[in-house]
Amino acid sequence: MAGWCVYCRVMETATTWVFKAGDGAMPPALTGRTTEQSVLRRCLVGVSNGEAPPHNVVLVGPRGNGKTTLLYWFQRACSESKPAVDVLSLTPSTLPSPAALSNALAPPRGLAKLLPHKVGIASVGSAEWERANGPRDLVAALVSRCRRRPLVVLLDEAHTLSSATGAALLNASQQVRGAAVPFLLVLAGTPGLAARLNTMNASFWSRLGEGELGIGRLSTDAARRALTDPLGARDVDIDAQVLASVVAESQCYPYFIQLWGHALWQRRLATNATDIGEEHVQAVAPVVAAQVARYYQQRFAELETEGLVPAAVAVAKLFERGAVDATDQEVNGALADTQIEDAKARLATREALNRLGYIWQPPDQQAPIRWQPGIPSLMTHVLQQVASG
Repeated sequence: MAGWCVYCRVMETATTWVFKAGDGAMPPALTGRTTEQSVLRRCLVGVSNGEAPPHNVVLVGPRGNGKTTLLYWFQRACSESKPAVDVLSLTPSTLPSPAALSNALAPPRGLAKLLPHKVGIASVGSAEWERANGPRDLVAALVSRCRRRPLVVLLDEAHTLSSATGAALLNASQQVRGAAVPFLLVLAGTPGLAARLNTMNASFWSRLGEGELGIGRLSTDAARRALTDPLGARDVDIDAQVLASVVAESQCYPYFIQLWGHALWQRRLATNATDIGEEHVQAVAPVVAAQVARYYQQRFAELETEGLVPAAVAVAKLFERGAVDATDQEVNGALADTQIEDAKARLATREALNRLGYIWQPPDQQAPIRWQPGIPSLMTHVLQQVASG
């Protein structure tokens, strides 16, 4: 038995990622998204029963908050649905044109049967499909497909979708659902998604009801459970004060929570400890701080590339004074201090900061709608970076 325990520890050390700090990997515990999951489940139940949902679903929020993770979760839920539904997971890079969109969503049935089972339909050249089958009516083809079996389409990074393809997709979605067939479109993107969708000549897109979901930071309780649930599943305890300090350091930002969890787990394995205590936090804090700083510096480089550092500094100083949110007028006033005197230029600058997720407006607010920092402490990093010369 002792030999078996040693073997388990070796395998655990070598192969197990208990926490997953990465670009969309499913975390060990998906906490704090009960409302979002409930909305998606309701849509899935309706679609799987042959109903046309009243709206699309849009997930919007700054990077690192778990939009892609929610899409992965929902894709799995769709795959396991009874009655069965078809689910397509796409990105704008696979949809360079409306023709590619048509071929991805409703491929000609004869040619589709010739494709290898695991080859993504959207990877096939759209020009080849058009030559083989001629132009087709996307709406009619989708209606026919959805009458055979409900279809759910998941589109990540939707804020990079071309206007022409996006217009075709949004209009097709509305018309197909209008034909009372089970079709659901779920879009996910950064806070710049709304402005992008507004370029697509489909003004109806914003009538989402409960389908507009803001994906921001977790609650304190959800952040705690994101750490304790995976540890508890492995009979590992974490000191209560240590847990509180780690949650505070993570600022309830899902990506940072996974960074801390992974670092603490690896340290616990390296020290052969049973539980996680203060000594583990002290040991990994410099490592996590360096990873966070590198992440912030990547965001700072984006601001530099777009010439937005002065504007970012001005807005950071606004929040540095203790505000947790700010009105349009307050943000505009801060931008005016950077010598952006033209009102249209200020609005364009504000939207550019929003597009990058530096600031954003969570959609679950009541009037007056206010701006919040998109990524915790990024503003502090910007001020420090500029102050350092």
